Amino acid sequence: MDEHAPAPADRTAARLRRLRTRQLSMAAILSDRRVNEELNRVDARKWHYAVLATLEEFGPLSQAELSSRTGIYRSDLVGVINELSERGLTERAPDPADRRRNVITLTEQGSRRLVKLDELLADVEDKVLAPLSHSERELLGILLDTLVERQD
Repeated sequence: MDEHAPAPADRTAARLRRLRTRQLSMAAILSDRRVNEELNRVDARKWHYAVLATLEEFGPLSQAELSSRTGIYRSDLVGVINELSERGLTERAPDPADRRRNVITLTEQGSRRLVKLDELLADVEDKVLAPLSHSERELLGILLDTLVERQD
């Protein structure tokens, strides 16, 4: 048995099963594992998706702004941008307004890659949330948004 996989309910102490924070963590572990496995299968990572999706929605951004909008540390973001640029998915160029900083732009190839990753992640989400009805999925989304938005 995978040491990081959640134990079956009948092998887990009842008080652990009642802790909502633990349940949330277990669901996140399962979801994260499925997402990472499927992204790895197509030679992508979550940070690739985050950068591509952010650039598609907000347009060209400085590395600092991209870091702020994705939550990726600036030092880690440099490597992600390097990977994406090497694959032709993004372009890095000096900012015309301030030549000391770079602006990152999504390429046409990056837009096409994002569409493929959207499809892949939608499929993963359908599989992860398969035990839930449509209305339960909607409620889960509302509850998770509430948890994330109301944290200090």
